[in-house]
Amino acid sequence: MIIRSKAPLRLGLAGGGSDVSPYSDIYGGLILNATINLYAYCTIEETRDNNIVLNSYDSNCFKRYPSTKILEIDGEASLIKGVYNRIIKDYGLDAKSFKITTYNDAPAGSGLGTSSSMVVCILKCFVEWLGLPLGDYEISRLAYEIERKDLNLSGGKQDQYAAAFGGFNYMEFLQNDMVIVNPLKIKRWIIDELEASMLLFFTGKSRSSAAIIEEQKKNTSSGESDAIEAMHKIKQSAKDMKLAILKGDINGFADILREGWENKKKMANNITNPVIQEAMDVAMAAGAKAGKVSGAGGGGFIMFIVEPTHKKEVEEALKKLHGLVMPFQFSDGGAHGWKIYPTDTVGSLSIK
Repeated sequence: MIIRSKAPLRLGLAGGGSDVSPYSDIYGGLILNATINLYAYCTIEETRDNNIVLNSYDSNCFKRYPSTKILEIDGEASLIKGVYNRIIKDYGLDAKSFKITTYNDAPAGSGLGTSSSMVVCILKCFVEWLGLPLGDYEISRLAYEIERKDLNLSGGKQDQYAAAFGGFNYMEFLQNDMVIVNPLKIKRWIIDELEASMLLFFTGKSRSSAAIIEEQKKNTSSGESDAIEAMHKIKQSAKDMKLAILKGDINGFADILREGWENKKKMANNITNPVIQEAMDVAMAAGAKAGKVSGAGGGGFIMFIVEPTHKKEVEEALKKLHGLVMPFQFSDGGAHGWKIYPTDTVGSLSIK
Protein backbone atom coordinates (compact mmCIF):
# COMPACT_ATOMS: atom_id res chain seq x y z
CA MET A 1 0.00 0.00 0.00
CA ILE A 2 1.12 3.53 -0.80
CA ILE A 3 -0.03 6.55 1.21
CA ARG A 4 0.34 10.12 0.00
CA SER A 5 -0.42 13.52 1.47
CA LYS A 6 -0.05 17.18 0.64
CA ALA A 7 -0.31 20.35 2.74
CA PRO A 8 -0.47 23.94 1.47
CA LEU A 9 2.04 26.69 2.16
CA ARG A 10 0.79 30.06 3.37
CA LEU A 11 1.18 33.81 3.03
CA GLY A 12 1.38 35.66 6.34
CA LEU A 13 -0.83 38.66 5.58
CA ALA A 14 -0.99 40.44 8.95
CA GLY A 15 -0.20 39.95 12.63
CA GLY A 16 2.94 37.89 12.01
CA GLY A 17 5.05 37.46 15.14
CA SER A 18 2.19 37.93 17.58
CA ASP A 19 1.82 34.11 17.60
CA VAL A 20 5.30 33.71 19.08
CA SER A 21 5.77 33.14 22.82
CA PRO A 22 6.16 34.96 25.14
CA TYR A 23 4.20 37.74 23.37
CA SER A 24 1.18 35.52 22.69
CA ASP A 25 1.22 34.25 26.30
CA ILE A 26 1.33 37.75 27.80
CA TYR A 27 -0.76 39.83 25.38
CA GLY A 28 -2.49 37.34 23.11
CA GLY A 29 -1.82 37.14 19.38
CA LEU A 30 -3.89 37.66 16.24
CA ILE A 31 -2.93 36.44 12.76
CA LEU A 32 -4.48 36.70 9.33
CA ASN A 33 -3.06 34.28 6.78
CA ALA A 34 -4.08 32.48 3.61
CA THR A 35 -2.88 29.30 1.95
CA ILE A 36 -1.72 29.23 -1.67
CA ASN A 37 -1.30 26.60 -4.37
CA LEU A 38 2.25 25.67 -3.37
CA TYR A 39 2.54 22.51 -1.30
CA ALA A 40 4.56 20.14 0.84
CA TYR A 41 4.32 16.50 -0.28
CA CYS A 42 4.83 13.17 1.46
CA THR A 43 4.65 9.54 0.33
CA ILE A 44 4.87 6.50 2.60
CA GLU A 45 5.37 3.06 1.04
CA GLU A 46 4.86 0.02 3.25
CA THR A 47 7.75 -2.45 3.13
CA ARG A 48 8.56 -5.79 4.76
CA ASP A 49 12.36 -5.68 4.85
CA ASN A 50 12.60 -4.37 8.43
CA ASN A 51 14.15 -1.12 7.28
CA ILE A 52 13.22 2.55 7.44
CA VAL A 53 14.23 4.52 4.35
CA LEU A 54 14.15 8.31 4.53
CA ASN A 55 14.29 10.39 1.34
CA SER A 56 14.12 14.10 2.17
CA TYR A 57 14.75 16.08 -1.01
CA ASP A 58 14.56 19.46 0.72
CA SER A 59 17.43 18.62 3.07
CA ASN A 60 19.18 16.44 0.49
CA CYS A 61 19.14 13.55 2.97
CA PHE A 62 18.78 9.93 1.84
CA LYS A 63 19.23 7.42 4.66
CA ARG A 64 18.43 3.81 5.53
CA TYR A 65 18.07 2.52 9.08
CA PRO A 66 17.11 -0.82 10.61
CA SER A 67 13.52 -0.69 11.85
CA THR A 68 13.47 0.83 15.31
CA LYS A 69 11.04 2.59 17.63
CA ILE A 70 13.28 5.65 18.01
CA LEU A 71 15.26 7.39 15.26
CA GLU A 72 18.15 9.50 16.53
CA ILE A 73 17.70 13.23 16.02
CA ASP A 74 21.09 14.10 14.54
CA GLY A 75 20.35 17.01 12.22
CA GLU A 76 19.47 14.84 9.22
CA ALA A 77 15.81 14.59 8.12
CA SER A 78 14.84 15.86 11.57
CA LEU A 79 11.24 16.65 10.64
CA ILE A 80 10.55 13.10 9.47
CA LYS A 81 12.29 11.59 12.48
CA GLY A 82 10.50 13.90 14.89
CA VAL A 83 7.08 12.92 13.56
CA TYR A 84 7.89 9.20 13.50
CA ASN A 85 9.29 9.18 17.05
CA ARG A 86 6.28 11.04 18.44
CA ILE A 87 3.72 8.85 16.66
CA ILE A 88 5.36 5.64 17.88
CA LYS A 89 5.65 7.01 21.42
CA ASP A 90 2.19 8.56 21.77
CA TYR A 91 0.32 5.57 20.39
CA GLY A 92 2.51 2.78 21.81
CA LEU A 93 3.20 1.32 18.37
CA ASP A 94 5.78 -1.24 17.32
CA ALA A 95 8.66 -0.28 15.04
CA LYS A 96 7.57 0.17 11.43
CA SER A 97 9.08 -0.86 8.11
CA PHE A 98 8.56 1.71 5.37
CA LYS A 99 10.03 4.12 2.86
CA ILE A 100 9.12 7.81 3.14
CA THR A 101 9.74 10.53 0.54
CA THR A 102 9.19 14.25 1.10
CA TYR A 103 9.65 17.43 -0.92
CA ASN A 104 8.37 21.00 -1.11
CA ASP A 105 7.29 23.32 -3.92
CA ALA A 106 9.28 26.16 -2.29
CA PRO A 107 12.76 26.21 -0.76
CA ALA A 108 13.36 26.15 2.98
CA GLY A 109 13.64 29.64 4.40
CA SER A 110 11.14 31.02 1.91
CA GLY A 111 8.90 32.62 4.55
CA LEU A 112 5.94 30.52 3.39
CA GLY A 113 5.92 28.15 6.37
CA THR A 114 7.62 25.28 4.53
CA SER A 115 8.92 23.44 7.61
CA SER A 116 5.63 23.52 9.48
CA SER A 117 3.65 22.58 6.38
CA MET A 118 5.98 19.63 5.94
CA VAL A 119 5.49 18.46 9.52
CA VAL A 120 1.71 18.68 9.08
CA CYS A 121 2.01 16.86 5.75
CA ILE A 122 4.08 14.03 7.25
CA LEU A 123 1.67 13.76 10.18
CA LYS A 124 -1.29 13.58 7.80
CA CYS A 125 0.40 10.75 5.92
CA PHE A 126 0.90 8.76 9.15
CA VAL A 127 -2.68 9.53 10.23
CA GLU A 128 -3.96 8.17 6.91
CA TRP A 129 -1.71 5.12 7.05
CA LEU A 130 -2.32 4.12 10.67
CA GLY A 131 -5.91 5.34 11.04
CA LEU A 132 -5.08 7.68 13.91
CA PRO A 133 -7.95 9.69 15.47
CA LEU A 134 -6.57 13.17 14.80
CA GLY A 135 -8.57 16.10 13.42
CA ASP A 136 -7.27 19.44 12.16
CA TYR A 137 -6.79 20.96 15.62
CA GLU A 138 -5.06 17.85 16.97
CA ILE A 139 -2.72 17.60 13.98
CA SER A 140 -1.87 21.30 14.25
CA ARG A 141 -1.16 21.10 17.97
CA LEU A 142 0.94 17.94 17.60
CA ALA A 143 2.91 19.47 14.71
CA TYR A 144 3.61 22.53 16.87
CA GLU A 145 4.82 20.40 19.78
CA ILE A 146 7.07 18.32 17.54
CA GLU A 147 8.71 21.39 16.00
CA ARG A 148 8.94 23.72 18.95
CA LYS A 149 9.33 21.31 21.87
CA ASP A 150 10.65 17.97 20.61
CA LEU A 151 13.02 19.43 18.00
CA ASN A 152 13.58 22.83 19.67
CA LEU A 153 13.06 24.75 16.42
CA SER A 154 12.29 28.45 16.84
CA GLY A 155 9.04 29.85 15.53
CA GLY A 156 5.42 30.61 16.20
CA LYS A 157 2.17 28.70 15.99
CA GLN A 158 0.37 29.99 12.90
CA ASP A 159 2.03 27.86 10.21
CA GLN A 160 0.87 24.48 11.52
CA TYR A 161 -2.75 25.62 11.77
CA ALA A 162 -2.68 27.25 8.33
CA ALA A 163 -1.39 24.05 6.73
CA ALA A 164 -3.96 21.85 8.47
CA PHE A 165 -7.03 24.07 7.94
CA GLY A 166 -6.27 25.79 4.61
CA GLY A 167 -7.99 28.86 3.15
CA PHE A 168 -8.21 32.35 4.66
CA ASN A 169 -8.06 32.17 8.46
CA TYR A 170 -8.21 34.71 11.28
CA MET A 171 -6.42 33.05 14.19
CA GLU A 172 -6.37 33.86 17.90
CA PHE A 173 -3.42 32.78 20.06
CA LEU A 174 -4.10 32.71 23.79
CA GLN A 175 -2.37 31.57 26.96
CA ASN A 176 -1.38 27.92 27.49
CA ASP A 177 -0.91 27.43 23.74
CA MET A 178 -4.66 27.71 23.10
CA VAL A 179 -5.47 28.53 19.47
CA ILE A 180 -8.82 29.43 17.89
CA VAL A 181 -9.07 29.27 14.09
CA ASN A 182 -11.80 31.38 12.50
CA PRO A 183 -12.17 30.50 8.80
CA LEU A 184 -13.19 33.51 6.72
CA LYS A 185 -15.82 33.15 4.04
CA ILE A 186 -14.68 35.60 1.39
CA LYS A 187 -16.64 36.33 -1.76
CA ARG A 188 -15.15 34.94 -4.95
CA TRP A 189 -14.80 38.34 -6.61
CA ILE A 190 -12.72 39.58 -3.69
CA ILE A 191 -10.35 36.61 -3.95
CA ASP A 192 -10.11 37.17 -7.71
CA GLU A 193 -9.33 40.85 -7.17
CA LEU A 194 -6.69 40.02 -4.57
CA GLU A 195 -5.03 37.56 -6.93
CA ALA A 196 -5.11 40.13 -9.73
CA SER A 197 -3.60 42.73 -7.39
CA MET A 198 -0.90 40.64 -5.70
CA LEU A 199 2.55 39.73 -6.90
CA LEU A 200 4.86 37.24 -5.18
CA PHE A 201 8.60 37.72 -5.59
CA PHE A 202 11.30 35.34 -4.35
CA THR A 203 14.40 37.33 -3.44
CA GLY A 204 16.66 34.40 -4.26
CA LYS A 205 17.87 34.58 -0.68
CA SER A 206 16.66 31.90 1.71
CA ARG A 207 17.14 32.58 5.40
CA SER A 208 16.99 30.96 8.80
CA SER A 209 14.32 32.67 10.88
CA ALA A 210 15.75 31.40 14.18
CA ALA A 211 17.99 34.38 14.99
CA ILE A 212 15.28 36.91 14.12
CA ILE A 213 12.66 35.08 16.18
CA GLU A 214 15.02 34.68 19.14
CA GLU A 215 15.74 38.43 19.11
CA GLN A 216 12.00 39.14 18.94
CA LYS A 217 11.42 36.85 21.94
CA LYS A 218 14.24 38.53 23.86
CA ASN A 219 12.83 41.99 23.18
CA THR A 220 9.44 40.94 24.52
CA SER A 221 10.86 39.22 27.59
CA SER A 222 13.04 42.21 28.45
CA GLY A 223 10.16 44.66 28.02
CA GLU A 224 11.78 46.57 25.14
CA SER A 225 9.08 49.22 24.70
CA ASP A 226 9.55 50.10 21.02
CA ALA A 227 9.46 46.45 19.93
CA ILE A 228 6.42 45.66 22.08
CA GLU A 229 4.53 48.73 20.86
CA ALA A 230 5.34 47.75 17.27
CA MET A 231 3.97 44.26 17.93
CA HIS A 232 0.78 45.71 19.41
CA LYS A 233 0.30 47.61 16.14
CA ILE A 234 1.09 44.51 14.10
CA LYS A 235 -1.56 42.59 16.03
CA GLN A 236 -4.09 45.36 15.43
CA SER A 237 -3.30 45.19 11.71
CA ALA A 238 -4.71 41.65 11.63
CA LYS A 239 -8.07 42.98 12.85
CA ASP A 240 -8.01 45.84 10.37
CA MET A 241 -6.99 43.69 7.43
CA LYS A 242 -9.71 41.14 8.17
CA LEU A 243 -12.33 43.86 7.80
CA ALA A 244 -10.68 45.22 4.64
CA ILE A 245 -10.66 41.80 2.98
CA LEU A 246 -14.23 40.98 3.93
CA LYS A 247 -15.35 44.30 2.37
CA GLY A 248 -13.12 43.93 -0.70
CA ASP A 249 -11.23 47.12 0.16
CA ILE A 250 -7.98 46.46 -1.72
CA ASN A 251 -6.62 49.98 -1.21
CA GLY A 252 -7.21 49.61 2.52
CA PHE A 253 -5.51 46.21 2.36
CA ALA A 254 -2.47 47.86 0.74
CA ASP A 255 -2.32 50.59 3.38
CA ILE A 256 -2.42 48.03 6.20
CA LEU A 257 0.23 45.88 4.50
CA ARG A 258 2.53 48.89 4.13
CA GLU A 259 2.09 49.97 7.74
CA GLY A 260 2.56 46.37 8.91
CA TRP A 261 5.92 46.18 7.15
CA GLU A 262 7.12 49.41 8.74
CA ASN A 263 6.21 48.09 12.20
CA LYS A 264 7.66 44.66 11.47
CA LYS A 265 11.08 46.17 10.81
CA LYS A 266 11.11 47.50 14.37
CA MET A 267 10.78 44.04 15.89
CA ALA A 268 14.37 42.85 15.37
CA ASN A 269 17.54 43.47 13.41
CA ASN A 270 18.05 41.77 10.04
CA ILE A 271 14.34 41.67 9.20
CA THR A 272 15.26 43.74 6.18
CA ASN A 273 18.56 43.96 4.28
CA PRO A 274 19.93 45.48 1.05
CA VAL A 275 18.49 42.67 -1.12
CA ILE A 276 14.99 43.14 0.29
CA GLN A 277 15.22 46.92 0.21
CA GLU A 278 16.34 46.91 -3.42
CA ALA A 279 13.36 44.75 -4.41
CA MET A 280 11.03 47.08 -2.49
CA ASP A 281 12.51 50.16 -4.14
CA VAL A 282 12.34 48.68 -7.64
CA ALA A 283 8.75 47.52 -7.22
CA MET A 284 7.58 50.85 -5.79
CA ALA A 285 9.30 52.80 -8.56
CA ALA A 286 7.49 50.61 -11.09
CA GLY A 287 4.10 51.31 -9.52
CA ALA A 288 3.57 48.88 -6.61
CA LYS A 289 1.38 50.24 -3.80
CA ALA A 290 2.85 48.26 -0.89
CA GLY A 291 5.05 45.33 -0.05
CA LYS A 292 5.87 43.09 2.90
CA VAL A 293 8.09 40.07 3.46
CA SER A 294 6.13 36.90 4.24
CA GLY A 295 7.40 35.18 7.37
CA ALA A 296 9.99 36.30 9.90
CA GLY A 297 11.98 38.39 7.43
CA GLY A 298 15.59 38.43 6.30
CA GLY A 299 14.83 36.93 2.89
CA GLY A 300 12.41 34.57 1.19
CA PHE A 301 9.27 35.86 -0.55
CA ILE A 302 7.98 39.42 -0.71
CA MET A 303 4.31 40.02 -1.51
CA PHE A 304 3.40 43.22 -3.31
CA ILE A 305 0.07 44.92 -3.91
CA VAL A 306 -0.16 46.49 -7.36
CA GLU A 307 -2.80 48.04 -9.58
CA PRO A 308 -3.71 45.10 -11.89
CA THR A 309 -3.29 47.21 -15.03
CA HIS A 310 0.32 47.94 -13.98
CA LYS A 311 1.15 44.44 -12.77
CA LYS A 312 3.22 43.55 -15.82
CA GLU A 313 5.31 46.68 -15.40
CA VAL A 314 6.18 45.72 -11.83
CA GLU A 315 6.90 42.13 -12.89
CA GLU A 316 9.28 43.24 -15.64
CA ALA A 317 11.12 45.56 -13.25
CA LEU A 318 11.55 42.81 -10.64
CA LYS A 319 12.71 40.28 -13.23
CA LYS A 320 15.83 42.40 -13.74
CA LEU A 321 16.88 41.54 -10.16
CA HIS A 322 18.40 38.26 -9.01
CA GLY A 323 15.10 36.73 -7.99
CA LEU A 324 11.95 35.10 -9.31
CA VAL A 325 8.36 36.26 -9.83
CA MET A 326 6.18 33.36 -8.67
CA PRO A 327 2.64 33.01 -10.06
CA PHE A 328 0.17 31.77 -7.45
CA GLN A 329 -3.47 31.40 -6.52
CA PHE A 330 -5.14 31.14 -3.14
CA SER A 331 -6.17 27.62 -2.13
CA ASP A 332 -9.17 26.45 -0.13
CA GLY A 333 -8.36 23.07 1.35
CA GLY A 334 -5.92 22.15 4.10
CA ALA A 335 -3.76 19.05 4.44
CA HIS A 336 -5.24 15.85 3.10
CA GLY A 337 -4.10 12.30 2.44
CA TRP A 338 -5.11 9.33 0.35
CA LYS A 339 -4.24 5.65 -0.10
CA ILE A 340 -3.30 3.74 -3.22
CA TYR A 341 -3.82 -0.03 -3.29
CA PRO A 342 -2.05 -2.15 -5.93
CA THR A 343 -4.43 -4.38 -7.87
CA ASP A 344 -3.94 -7.68 -9.66
CA THR A 345 -3.62 -5.89 -12.99
CA VAL A 346 -0.02 -5.08 -13.78
CA GLY A 347 0.59 -1.35 -13.75
CA SER A 348 -2.85 -0.54 -12.38
CA LEU A 349 -3.62 1.10 -9.06
CA SER A 350 -6.77 1.51 -7.01
CA ILE A 351 -7.14 4.85 -5.23
CA LYS A 352 -9.27 5.45 -2.14
